[in-house]
Amino acid sequence: MSHTNTSNKGIIMNSKEKLVLLRQELKKNNLDAFFVPRGDEHMGEYVAFHSERLAYLTGFKGSAGFAIVANTKAAIFVDGRYTLQVQHEVPNDLYDYEELGIKPAASWLQKNIAPNARIGFDPWLHTPEEIKSYEEKLGSMQITFVPVAQNLIDLIWSDRPKVPLTPVKVHNMTHAGVKSSDKRTQIAQDLIKQHADYAFLSLPDSIAWLLNVRGNDVELSPLPLSFALIDTKGHVSWFIESEKLSSEIKIYLGNEVHFAEKHELEKHFLSLSQKKILVDRQTIPFWVDAKLRQSNAELIYGQDPCLLPKAQKNEIELKGVRSAHIRDGAAVTKFLAWVSKAALTEEVTEMSAQQKLLECRQEDPMFQGICFYTISGAGPNGAIVHYKSSPETNRPIAPNMLYLIDSGGQYLDGTTDITRTIAIGTPTKTQKKHFTLVLKGHIALGNARFPEGTSGHQLDAIARYPLWQEGLDYDHGTGHGVGCYLNVHEGPQRISKTPNNVALRKGMIISNEPGYYVAGEYGIRIENLVAVQESGNTNNRPMLSFETLTYAPIDRHLIDKDLLTQVEIDWVNNYHTKVYEKLNDLLDVETKIWLKDATSKL
Repeated sequence: MSHTNTSNKGIIMNSKEKLVLLRQELKKNNLDAFFVPRGDEHMGEYVAFHSERLAYLTGFKGSAGFAIVANTKAAIFVDGRYTLQVQHEVPNDLYDYEELGIKPAASWLQKNIAPNARIGFDPWLHTPEEIKSYEEKLGSMQITFVPVAQNLIDLIWSDRPKVPLTPVKVHNMTHAGVKSSDKRTQIAQDLIKQHADYAFLSLPDSIAWLLNVRGNDVELSPLPLSFALIDTKGHVSWFIESEKLSSEIKIYLGNEVHFAEKHELEKHFLSLSQKKILVDRQTIPFWVDAKLRQSNAELIYGQDPCLLPKAQKNEIELKGVRSAHIRDGAAVTKFLAWVSKAALTEEVTEMSAQQKLLECRQEDPMFQGICFYTISGAGPNGAIVHYKSSPETNRPIAPNMLYLIDSGGQYLDGTTDITRTIAIGTPTKTQKKHFTLVLKGHIALGNARFPEGTSGHQLDAIARYPLWQEGLDYDHGTGHGVGCYLNVHEGPQRISKTPNNVALRKGMIISNEPGYYVAGEYGIRIENLVAVQESGNTNNRPMLSFETLTYAPIDRHLIDKDLLTQVEIDWVNNYHTKVYEKLNDLLDVETKIWLKDATSKL
């Protein structure tokens, strides 16, 4: 196992050498430790290569992680998704493997650094709440947290990729549905209600939604990275590199949007003295919070005002999302028809299968790329919830195993996310039972009718109930919000055991994805996206329900019909009838024949 990295300049530096250089910087800066999060200034799930500091230092390529480097010890913190991956990518003679979270990190620091230590952090990569939590947990040690002027990783990263400067594109009304000026007016009215003069926006997807623009600064999400301030007149100061902006964009946005470079933020903040600024403490960088305070602005802590209106898709967006899902469903169906046959007669691997699915999606001219790294898990790899196949882990998809494929696409008119689990050959009785229990939960949630004001947290148990009755469960959320040609994981709504009081509202899109996993053997997950819709009034109480958006066959070979009620059997048959009707005209003759059988009645 190699832990060396080769730079673009031909310099080879291994993990140990990088640690030596970083510790030299610690000494120069009179620091005892330094935080290395996997993230950027926008606290996003996906970051530009320019910001992959954790991967550069440690070799860890996962989407969530954190390292602490002290003078003589170092640790990397990951969640349960990455406990195997971290062992492959990060040398254990250099780093302790620990559980991700503030409490485990604080415990590690208590054991490995002395009282009165100075811990450095990049003030752009942490929220003030995060640093406050560390200060509280380590208060007895009298530790000082020191914001550094320049990230210490950047000082040793000789071949660091450049800041992404991809062109900003107009997201036109055909897909956006509502003018940017109308959105800005809506947010301005919300600010007035909250007695704020401005809102500071640090989430690129909020700004992209607000201004009806898209970009390509990060993989998987069509985002231009930027910051913005909006006032009570709906005027916006947009802090973004001028190289990204064409004259078309500037004309399109008009004179109510003022353009400035990112480095002008501090100067701009000086003009906000005595002004009331709404900021989201979950996403604002420590640096911004500190600079606004220094400018004598009054901070109002609240939710990003774009989150809820962005989550409630308008009719044009929903129309586009429905269309995107039908085309995406056709691509997935072509793939399922192919893999179910090919895996029985030729060598098909996890990686070759996900490449085939990508090729099926690429036939659509509106396809812009995948929206997350495809989870292509054969047999035991399917039991790793957020598995990412690599040359080292790539398994053949062989007869008599289950294959789980979780994937999604970015289309100009919508974002998709679908999981299907299929049997290659003949499934066992136990596999069929587990699959059917998951299906029962999926159907129960999909059929749910609930009063306005209900949160996803309150619905979560519906999807788990059939599994619970057998003493089974799964350790992930049941549903996440999804953007419209934006982030595939979008808040503030979710369906989860974790308490969440955000009510589901008409137009929200959310996933329905219960699962069950047998470590070392197989994983099962069934995922459709659904949209919240009105469902009439009962006793003068407004009710809501879910509209299914995703259309692709569910493997009938894995269903134990004896475990289903008549209502559930009818659901499967009705769903498959719709799948055939919606997809048939988009398929080649061979796939149509396969789909006819795949959607036949139970």
